[in-house]
Amino acid sequence: MDDFAHRYGPVALVTGASSGIGRSFATQLASRGLDLVLVARRLDRLHELADELRATHGVAVTVQQADLSDPAAPQQVVQAAATLDVGLLISNAGFGVKGPFEEGDADTLSAMLTVNCHAPTQLAHGFIPHLKQRGRGGIVFTSSVEGLIGCPFSAGYSATKAYMNALGEALWAELTPAGIEVLTLCPGATDTEAPRLQGIDPTTLQDLMSPDDVARSTLENLHHGPTYIPSEHYRAQFRQLLSMPRDAALTAMASALRTAAG
Repeated sequence: MDDFAHRYGPVALVTGASSGIGRSFATQLASRGLDLVLVARRLDRLHELADELRATHGVAVTVQQADLSDPAAPQQVVQAAATLDVGLLISNAGFGVKGPFEEGDADTLSAMLTVNCHAPTQLAHGFIPHLKQRGRGGIVFTSSVEGLIGCPFSAGYSATKAYMNALGEALWAELTPAGIEVLTLCPGATDTEAPRLQGIDPTTLQDLMSPDDVARSTLENLHHGPTYIPSEHYRAQFRQLLSMPRDAALTAMASALRTAAG
């Protein structure tokens, strides 16, 4: 068994596994020999992916359908995996909305808070005791570069990701001495369903990364917490923004987005 499988195996649990970065995480973890628990809403996609990973990599795959907009769902996921030796939690499920804050749907905003903040919090709370008992393992939270600063016209999503960045940093400091790696992934533009669902043509985005590249580089940098930005372009962009006076940075962002919107 290689060092990665020993440290983070034998089982990894991935939420949002039916598409995008979550699917890429699942595929790459299977290629490393880890058994999997795949969690998402779309059961047909989960079964399709599970069959593919079993056939290609010979790993055991458990499928768990869950709608993480249901506040009770995270505890159900924890209970479903209670008999498995989960050494790596990848809390990847999430979604966002764009546009003026007051024009967004209130119910959608509430669901986004539940999926993006409540679910990762409860999943981490549920799995950390087992990870500490093992004395090794890891947690990955999929956040966003938009969590690094309040992003105009993405206010609710940006705020949920700022919460995740703070949670990930705090848990990194708490759990590193216990042998548990915590990494908060902050991708920039990624070629997934998410931009299209927000009405954005991915080809118009700068430095678009593939979900496979995002997942691969994240797994390679698991021990380089507390936060990780896989894109050099977005690392430089947000380094510049965060070096500016906050009011100037936010004004410049809002102006650029208004201009882009026409």
